[in-house]
Amino acid sequence: MIRAFLALCIAVSVWAETLAAEPLKVATVTRPPFSHVENDTDTGFSIELLRQIANRLRWDYTIERKKTFGEMLDAVQDGTVDLAIANISITAEREVVMDFSQPIFEAGLQIMVPADQAGGPSLFRAILSRDVLAAVGIAFLALVGGGMLMWILERRAQPYFDRPAREALFPSFWWALNLVVNGGFEERVPRTPFGRLFGVILVVSSLFLVSVFVAKITSVMTVEAISGSVNGINDLYGKRVGTIGGSTAAGFLQRREIDYSAYEGLDELIEGFEGGELDAVVFDAPILAYYANHDGKGRAVTLGGVFLRENYGTLFPTGSPLTEDVNQALLALREDGTYDTIYRKWFGSRQ
Repeated sequence: MIRAFLALCIAVSVWAETLAAEPLKVATVTRPPFSHVENDTDTGFSIELLRQIANRLRWDYTIERKKTFGEMLDAVQDGTVDLAIANISITAEREVVMDFSQPIFEAGLQIMVPADQAGGPSLFRAILSRDVLAAVGIAFLALVGGGMLMWILERRAQPYFDRPAREALFPSFWWALNLVVNGGFEERVPRTPFGRLFGVILVVSSLFLVSVFVAKITSVMTVEAISGSVNGINDLYGKRVGTIGGSTAAGFLQRREIDYSAYEGLDELIEGFEGGELDAVVFDAPILAYYANHDGKGRAVTLGGVFLRENYGTLFPTGSPLTEDVNQALLALREDGTYDTIYRKWFGSRQ
């Protein structure tokens, strides 16, 4: 037993010396604002936190930036890297095959939609819709045509219409418009039998025209409210929803039986969103908020509060002796205020 114990101690000592001699391999993936490259330098909340941990533990390390989130997780699981850091959600499924540090960030999921689709049904959008504009155009032509027909019938009997056709165009339209809206001009009552008959027809039909116009706006707004806007999770059914395959957001959508398009990575997801392929994106709240306030400013907005709250952690191969060291370093960074300083730099004051 004593010999076995001594052999184990020697093995651990040799392993520790090897770690000291070789830089640690750290895997990450591009997920602004947690990890990305800016001016050829790795930066982000998680990268700056890693830098402070390494300084405290006197680590030398190299960063291996993986193309996809899955590649990063696989590199940790098969032991080709010593740890991974980005926006890695702590889940029971991952904990079975790998080890997590204590949480480094509290997050959750959120919904992002195009900016012009936020805020529910809009009267302005309804008025400018194709159907309503078509109805307005038809009504305008009907008023012009009705006014000019009245001019033909009344130009020799009613002084108001006694003018050339070119000069009569607007006055005739104005007469027809007032007839529809106000019931007509008492001092400009048609004097010919056909003019009076046509005037009565215009008054009666005006009730129909106004009703159709109001009904058209109402129907357009109702359809928009039902099918055009996303205001919450329950509005995602039947919409074109996107997220990253294998993410916690994908798992959430599957559990809620919401159909979605799975993208390989964040770049592909954003490209699909910007290309008009999606009505909504469901993904990590801080990443969507960062995009909406930077590259997607004016084009994208996040909706509602954060749901399915989760924690991010640093990820290690199972049984890694680095886990406890990182946990102690994280506690020290929180106690001396370094963690809060990094947090405020990237996310502002903590609420």
